[in-house]
Amino acid sequence: MRAMRSFFHPLHKALAFLAVAAGTITVPAASAVASATWTASDDDAILLDIRSGQYRVGNGVRGYQTNSGICVDFADTIMALDLSVRIDKKSRRATGWIFEEARTFTIDREQNLEQIINKSRTLASNDIYDTPEGWCVDTRIMARWLNVEVIPDLGGAMLVLKADRKLPFELAEERKARVNKTAGQAKFDLASLPQAKDPYRFWRTPSVDVVASTSFRKDDGRPLQINPRFEIFASGEVAGASFDARLSSNDRGIPDRLRVRAYRSDPDAKLLGPLRATHFGLGDVSLATTSLGIQSTAGRGAFVTNRPLERAESFDKTTFRGDLPDGWDAELYHNDQLIRYTQNRGDGRYEFLEVPLLFGQNRFEVVLYGPQGQIRRDVRLVPVGLDSIPPRETYYWAGVQDAGRDLIQFSDVTLADNMGWRGGFGLERGIDARTSVAANYSTMMFKGLRRHYIEASLRRALGPALIELSAANNLTGGTAIRGQLLAQIGKTSIGAETAWFMGGYQSERYDQGITRLHSVSVDQNIKIGRQFVPIHVEAKHITRLNGQRTIDIRSRMSFNISTLAASSEIIWQTQKNSIGADPPANLDLALRVSDRIGKIRLRGEALYGLSGTTKGLGQTNLTAEWRAGERADWRLSLGYDARTKRGSIGAGYTQRFKKFGLTGQIEASSSGSVSAGLNLAFSFGPDPRGGGIRFAADKLATNGQALAIVYHDDNADGIRQPGEALEKEVELTAGLNATGDPTDANGQTIIDGLLPFKPVLIGIDASSLPDPFIQPSTSGVVVTPRPGIPMLVELPLVAAGEVSGTLMRDGGKILSGVDIELLDQKGRVTKTTRSEYDGYFLFESVPYGRYKLRIGALAAGVVGVETELPGIAELGKNTPTADIGTVIARPAARIASASP
Repeated sequence: MRAMRSFFHPLHKALAFLAVAAGTITVPAASAVASATWTASDDDAILLDIRSGQYRVGNGVRGYQTNSGICVDFADTIMALDLSVRIDKKSRRATGWIFEEARTFTIDREQNLEQIINKSRTLASNDIYDTPEGWCVDTRIMARWLNVEVIPDLGGAMLVLKADRKLPFELAEERKARVNKTAGQAKFDLASLPQAKDPYRFWRTPSVDVVASTSFRKDDGRPLQINPRFEIFASGEVAGASFDARLSSNDRGIPDRLRVRAYRSDPDAKLLGPLRATHFGLGDVSLATTSLGIQSTAGRGAFVTNRPLERAESFDKTTFRGDLPDGWDAELYHNDQLIRYTQNRGDGRYEFLEVPLLFGQNRFEVVLYGPQGQIRRDVRLVPVGLDSIPPRETYYWAGVQDAGRDLIQFSDVTLADNMGWRGGFGLERGIDARTSVAANYSTMMFKGLRRHYIEASLRRALGPALIELSAANNLTGGTAIRGQLLAQIGKTSIGAETAWFMGGYQSERYDQGITRLHSVSVDQNIKIGRQFVPIHVEAKHITRLNGQRTIDIRSRMSFNISTLAASSEIIWQTQKNSIGADPPANLDLALRVSDRIGKIRLRGEALYGLSGTTKGLGQTNLTAEWRAGERADWRLSLGYDARTKRGSIGAGYTQRFKKFGLTGQIEASSSGSVSAGLNLAFSFGPDPRGGGIRFAADKLATNGQALAIVYHDDNADGIRQPGEALEKEVELTAGLNATGDPTDANGQTIIDGLLPFKPVLIGIDASSLPDPFIQPSTSGVVVTPRPGIPMLVELPLVAAGEVSGTLMRDGGKILSGVDIELLDQKGRVTKTTRSEYDGYFLFESVPYGRYKLRIGALAAGVVGVETELPGIAELGKNTPTADIGTVIARPAARIASASP
């Protein structure tokens, strides 16, 4: 089987990609070590397929036959093997490491020096050649660099790697083998593939997730406490919209709060007719954030907007808020760096407020960890720069909300400064590609008074910087003015803010009594050893009405080493009073780690005061989780609070059955208290296989579902008809997170665990089919899941045959080792193969249909021919094999240039 290209750690892939994108892998024509007796020519050019064991790696490498052997392009090799190596054309050096971090690697063309770990060698004149493509390395030298055997096979157009160990890309291929079995093996634009359409309905019975728990606690000298709790989450459809509801109890098992929300989201902005909204919600919703007035809050109300779903509301900060079930905790990663961590706070939500943004692309990932080993990931991309300014477009938002209150409240709520009814609306208009203006009005209750805000802002891009000037007036008194900047100078990201508050201006966006605020932040990647470590430094100066001044300086260093994600933060705070003595300055250290050691997953946090009133150890906690089997997990937690001098240790065990999960846990503390708990989790919902209710341990209401039916499409029309046979024991693929059993006797299976509103290709694992001459007619069907809703996917099977022929150049010369693609009637690549030494090529297991041939773009460029090939191959019942004979590749058109 033809394997897909391996994927290593994102850092490795990014280094290789940046090297190519920056053009650093092109070298000058002259070289101190270039051979004077050989120069590259088209007649010597070859294209080789890298193979290691059963795997074909990458998309081939270019090379040449030289006077002393075979050389291959180093940049192609880097990309094919995903090596963490960078070639710099200015310094004429290659640096990095090969296959393992300890195997450091440096090539210095100016000094003719090769250094691998601590061993140095002098480069010979025929070790590296300069070619139009870049560095061409002799295969014997490449073998030494890779520490594997490298065997050129010109007859088979292959470069064979042999090693006494499994190489990293082979291990990666094994991990992804289950996913890579999807028919076709090619990358497709999901929008071009068949789509499973399932319109919204007036009513769909919801799926329900249930978590019920009972805890027992015995404190020294106190009676035994028993605290039952439950949480029920349901999602379905009503009146043409998605809805979800969350009912939770207090610690006495009495219903405490009920949140209900109906909503729709559409990135194509086709909601609500002329409003062309991208999102609207009714019930328990969140409102927008404004620059100087209101903060994003949760509560009962309504909200509508046409802003892009991934667009940040604020200029330099964003907020993440979501549901956090009882017993879960959450981590926030920014550009793959762990920056924040939170545990359940009792209200069923997590919040990461005022998260800073950097100029450029910001990738955030919220990772939720459940008490039964569950892991949920939510990735969001937030661009800041030219792309964040909409030219000649108008965005709007509008909403009203009773902040801090759920739609249905069973008990009194804890009062807060910003509770009460609020609302507002805003407009943003792109003047040109670099300039936008915005204005909004909002009203809210703050500290017991009704306040109204009118705000306006101007945003402008200047080179690698984005600047915003904003002003706000509190109609009940006070004015605020703020200027902000986000910039990227080289590889350094800079943020700055200055704000002035006059006339007693107050809002929930800033602390009460502030008159001036100035801050600056710098983000820079610094190389420490072999790692690039991101450093964040931020300084803030605040002046208050009473003359008090506060200086806050903090720095954060984050790093990833293999599976370890860690961040350390140092915070220095000092306060200068206008009257009386100044308090001592505080210097605090915070450390957060997330790692996997073997089968053990570790997460922890520690706070330590280095000086001042917080001096000494604060709080620490560490959690370890590991698998006890395919459906069982252990969990161990340690914690210590130095201020209360209380330590704790806890252990838990989870067993996941097919229809429910059960967790038991126990905890003891140094104060003498002992607690234990029992947690039951299960889901139920409508069974799409014929009605009724089905139970499952997977979260049916939180995630998407699909009912897949595999059938034999006898007339190849793509529509399942009565009498067409169903196929059992067929395995399907659906991304990396979904789960499902092989099809049953009725050709059906249910796939659970699909990410809501994320398109996914559901296809047939062709290797699980009983007959090699029966194949999927398409690569699959794309479904966009909705929470709690089973969606129908029908996957047809058709008879398959073979297409063969011989590839030659115009003039009769055989073309060997050239990639050839087989295209269906819609122009999609369905199969790829490579011509043999005699030009013969063969496509196997090709579904019946009509096809064209094409040479791969890279191969066509190397051998100098057009990509398009003549001839049509047609397979059917009467012609299960098609030999199209000799196929002539036409020479590529060349543009001549006159000498000056």
